[in-house]
Amino acid sequence: MSLAISARFARRELRGGLRGGLRGFRIFLACLTLGVAAIAGVGSVRSAIQAGLADQGAILLGGDAQAEFTYRFASDEEREWLAGISTALSEITDFRSMAVVDTEAGSERGLTQIKSVDDAYPLLGEMELDPPMPLAQALDGAEHPGAVMAPVLADRLGLAPGDSFRLGTQDFTLSATIVKEPDDAGDGFGLGPRTLVRTSDLDGSGLLAPGSLFETEYRMRLPEGADLDALKAQAEDRFRDTGIRWRDARNGAPGVARFVDRLGSFLVLVGLSGLAVGGIGVSAAVRSYLARKTPVIATLRTLGASRAVIFQTYFLQIGALSLLGIALGLILGAGVPLIFAPLITQSLPIPVLFTLYPGPLAEAAIYGVLTALLFTLWPLARTEEVRAAALFRDALDSARALPTARYLVATALLIALLVGVAMLFSGDPRITLWTAGGILGALLILAVAATGIRALARRATGAARGRPVLRWALGAIGGPRETAASVVLSLGLGLSVLAAIGQIDGNLRAAINRDLPEIAPSYFFVDIQPNQIDGYLARLEGDDAVSRVDTAPMLRGVITEINGVDAQQVAGDHWVVRGDRGITYAAQPDSRTVITEGEWWPEDYDGPPQISFAHEEAEEIGLSLGDEITFNVLGRDITATITSFRDVDFSTAGIGFVMTLNPAALQGAPHTFISTVYAEPEAEAQILRDLASSYPNITAIRVKDAIDRVAELLEGVGSAIRWGAAATLLTGFLVLIGAAAAGEGARTYEAAVLKTLGASRARILQSFALRSALLGAGAGVVALGAGILGGWAISRFIMETAFTVMWPSALGIIAGGVIATLLAGLGFAWRPLSARPARVLRARE
Repeated sequence: MSLAISARFARRELRGGLRGGLRGFRIFLACLTLGVAAIAGVGSVRSAIQAGLADQGAILLGGDAQAEFTYRFASDEEREWLAGISTALSEITDFRSMAVVDTEAGSERGLTQIKSVDDAYPLLGEMELDPPMPLAQALDGAEHPGAVMAPVLADRLGLAPGDSFRLGTQDFTLSATIVKEPDDAGDGFGLGPRTLVRTSDLDGSGLLAPGSLFETEYRMRLPEGADLDALKAQAEDRFRDTGIRWRDARNGAPGVARFVDRLGSFLVLVGLSGLAVGGIGVSAAVRSYLARKTPVIATLRTLGASRAVIFQTYFLQIGALSLLGIALGLILGAGVPLIFAPLITQSLPIPVLFTLYPGPLAEAAIYGVLTALLFTLWPLARTEEVRAAALFRDALDSARALPTARYLVATALLIALLVGVAMLFSGDPRITLWTAGGILGALLILAVAATGIRALARRATGAARGRPVLRWALGAIGGPRETAASVVLSLGLGLSVLAAIGQIDGNLRAAINRDLPEIAPSYFFVDIQPNQIDGYLARLEGDDAVSRVDTAPMLRGVITEINGVDAQQVAGDHWVVRGDRGITYAAQPDSRTVITEGEWWPEDYDGPPQISFAHEEAEEIGLSLGDEITFNVLGRDITATITSFRDVDFSTAGIGFVMTLNPAALQGAPHTFISTVYAEPEAEAQILRDLASSYPNITAIRVKDAIDRVAELLEGVGSAIRWGAAATLLTGFLVLIGAAAAGEGARTYEAAVLKTLGASRARILQSFALRSALLGAGAGVVALGAGILGGWAISRFIMETAFTVMWPSALGIIAGGVIATLLAGLGFAWRPLSARPARVLRARE
């Protein structure tokens, strides 16, 4: 019965509100709409990319399925089986090398990612070249075998079609540059631009020698209706001990898919921060609305309405408006990606399939409902405290700060539900908990700071005697009706998110662009053959410009089992068990190795295989001393027992291996050496020329170039995250506008009193401006502190990088706070200044 009465009251109030143009709820709707739209938009774009990858998986992969091998080609038995299950088969190799161009001034060299193919390539899609020609014609060449190359590498080496260059000891003629490579996205991240040649033309080049770092991929077209799961199971069962790795068109570009999924999840969490900022605006709007409704509520109480009827009446009203805001947000979040679909599709190097996706819209709606409930519950709870006496005094402003216990419990449950839902949707509980903790911590810090700012303003009012403009501003900030809490919470949380992202981004850039080059080697050399290592070391060890040379034997293998159980069942999606990993051997640890647990094997140990595993990665996987690791090297399974853990620092760009074995465990396995060289910058070019001339098969990776490539990728990621943070800040600015609009009546009355007492418009305006600037500066300083704290925590505990305060970004946050509050405050200052005092004061009698 009470619910029916409440519904009737709510409908009547809503009809009146709609006739009045939703006065007081425009900011409410804008905050909720923008927050939901941001999450829905990010989710929709992520789903469009995932759908595109799934739809074009075969083209991205280059076939319906693919079998991969490391360091070797498929055996006759393996190739016969692959040909038997497919209608077409193509063999591809992929590796890094140096493209060399001889000029009158010397030799120019560039790192390149080489793909060598057979005549069947590509099985799917078309290779687009400039000038246009069939790929087979381009690879035929003329005097030398033909090749095609990425335009950026051709430009860097000064090559044009018809010019010659060298790979290893083999000369090639550049026939064309690559416009579009159909399977480029499926190949993953490469440190160098692409060069494509025929595999048969690499015979005698020295680049595919035993032990060299290369992968072979056998791409297949399968019969219509082929059972991919059954074929995968057959491949893994039949060639369990040969190191075969199977991929199919259902996951044609796993690296891209994983990156998009994780970046999208993180951006949704950033969007949740924006929704939390909007929640503050929602709460303020509801509180302001209910304050205006105090006489109505008191009258209803006088007429016998129960607390439940009052609560339900306004709960239904706010709920209906919340659903309207969420619906608008869903329309906006689904519509904007569709409107900009052509632009987004053109700017992305991967297929995108735009349509309406219910999943991300449902996710955004759930977030919106939970946020609306969370931030409207407390203001609604205060309606129960309104009594009939409120007709004669302000009941809501005099109500206690905290609601009753049942509302506190409900709030805690809503927070737990919201965090749980976010953990479920994001798929990364750790990052979700860090984000939720950061938002809640920032809100707590900002709430305490708002109280402190008001108290400090009240104490400072007395010290401002003789400076009326400052005194008026401080008195208004510390007064009971000032909107300090809304300003500090809304703007402060938005600035906190932006400050944290600025600090994290700045420190990550500093670690990559400033700190890493100071400790990183000059060059990383790979594919050094065992019969070349002595001559290689002789060239470097006598050079005064070389401060350090590290070398290590290297093979690559795939971890297949941990304690007899499939490795991915034990370690999940951990990067160590995802693909092949570098493996080395050593009789004794070097002087820089730190053993954290266990013991190293004796120098002359010749027993069962033993392994020293990286300490941090072992902890993440859950390994212990005595566990057995089975990995496949060149088609041979090796099972080794973990006898020690050691610290491995991958952040220095030096040599680091997750797994080091005793030498006898890998005896007889073909391998090469890798090496890092630390040299003076002016000597780097000569070192490269000498080594490349003596050993053309060696690949040199200039670490600075690799750092620049990583920094370029991070720039794109950072840009996306900053846009997400900007949406959060925009929501905060909307809340500021709402707070300024809500306080317009109080400022009108204040201006009327000051004018009556002789104050000029200029001084009153200065007071309003100073009030806004002080609040903005306060919010900026507190947000900066919260952002620095959050940035430090993420840098230290998640990214594990050093942290220093990025002061340009920090000062920009404070300036942004001042400017934002000034704009919002002054935008609503002109009407109070133009009001006539007599009319305002008579209306308040």
